[in-house]
Amino acid sequence: MSSNGVVRGTPKDSSEIELVDITPQLLQANHAAALNAAIPQALLDYKPEPYRIGPGDSLYITVWDHPELTSPAGVQQQTAANGRLVRSDGTLFYPYIGSIKVAGMTIEELRQALTSKLAKYVERPQVDVNVVGYNSQHVTFIGAFMKTDPQSITAVPLTLGQAIGYATINPDQANISNLIVSRDGHDYHVDLTGFGDTQSITKDIYLKPGDRIFMPYNDTREVYVMGEVMRPAQVGFRTVASLSLTQAIGRVGGLNPTTSNGKEVYVIRGANNFENTPPKVFQLDARSPTAFALADQFMVKPGDVVFVGAAGITRWNRVISQILPSASLITSAAAANYSATH
Repeated sequence: MSSNGVVRGTPKDSSEIELVDITPQLLQANHAAALNAAIPQALLDYKPEPYRIGPGDSLYITVWDHPELTSPAGVQQQTAANGRLVRSDGTLFYPYIGSIKVAGMTIEELRQALTSKLAKYVERPQVDVNVVGYNSQHVTFIGAFMKTDPQSITAVPLTLGQAIGYATINPDQANISNLIVSRDGHDYHVDLTGFGDTQSITKDIYLKPGDRIFMPYNDTREVYVMGEVMRPAQVGFRTVASLSLTQAIGRVGGLNPTTSNGKEVYVIRGANNFENTPPKVFQLDARSPTAFALADQFMVKPGDVVFVGAAGITRWNRVISQILPSASLITSAAAANYSATH
């Protein structure tokens, strides 16, 4: 092993494998990086514009002291019954004025336009405009949500947090580490796993008409636990958003007290593609007093391979020669199975 923590000479070729100790400093750096990468800047930069009227919207137009203009269906009727529908071509009919193009106008722009045109027939008209049916602009939801009904964009800006709160994430099926916001032909990925409260990360993201929110399913997200554990197995994320190293090992019954040496616990990341890209290997000294706390804070990722070495294995190259071929075989087989079933 070189002094910079890079191991040379794998069983496959001479590519370099980075060995990284799991330390408090590593966890702090990873958390800071996760916070910085959690929200694409393009999403934070968008600021909502004033609502613009569109086809399908229903408007309630009040002309004070002129009930015949305000409530043509009768003042006893509900507000919606006196609403005026914006037609598919973006026009609206109004007495004395006739057809007027309103699509694309803000509420204030329409109020001023009506006031100006009615002034020819009504002395000093006092006009107010309200949208009583928001039907022209929506945000759509796909994937692991409890409710996937389109949500309307209204005069009150809609945040991603509010929209997700209404749609309700399915906790048993959602992969919240890769929420995708599709906007104007671009896909923006948002990782929600580093935040206990989803609102804390999504309250500053405003949605735009036409946005599509996709929450992927977590049925293909697995970690493979191998070596000297009680029950080597693949561990899924189906009922959790994130999984710590402690949880992954606990799911398989823990370390084998007879055959494991308590020190060599490795997390191999990128093992399924090590022929093209050298994997990164994280090492935990399980005998350290802080090992439990570190393992509980170290989050494994889908596709990771957790390997617990046997007692007596002291040479790093021997460990690598054992785990990389097996790790690659397992993750490649899982990928092939997923491709065959989708």
